[in-house]
Amino acid sequence: MSGYAPSEAARRSGFSLDTLRYYEKIGLLSGIGRTSGGRRVFTDDDLSWLTLFRCLRDTGMPIAEMCRYAELAREGEHTAGERQALLQRHAERVEEQMHLLQRQYDHLREKIRYYDGT
Repeated sequence: MSGYAPSEAARRSGFSLDTLRYYEKIGLLSGIGRTSGGRRVFTDDDLSWLTLFRCLRDTGMPIAEMCRYAELAREGEHTAGERQALLQRHAERVEEQMHLLQRQYDHLREKIRYYDGT
C-alpha cells in the first residue's frame, strides 16, 4: 500500500488541498492516516474514493448525496442496494442533462452555421 502526501493526493485527484481538508472535515473522506508528526497520508484506497468523488462532483451530484453514499458504503455490504439506487437516480439526472446540453449544442451550431452563410 502506497502513501501519498496531501500535495500528491491533490495533484493526483485534481482537488485542491483545501477541498481535501474540507472533504475530511465533513466526513466524506474518513480514516485518513497520519504520520507520527501528524501529517496526513493518503492511501491508494483514499485516491480511489477521490476518483469517485471527482466523477460525482463533475456530474453535479450534491455534496449531501455524496456524503450519503460514503456513509452507506462505510456501513457495509448490506447497503449495496441503496447505494446502487442512489447512483442510478444520479445517472438518470446526468442523462437528462446530457440530452439538454445536446439540444442546446445543436441550436448553437445552427446559429453558427447561420452566421457562416452571411
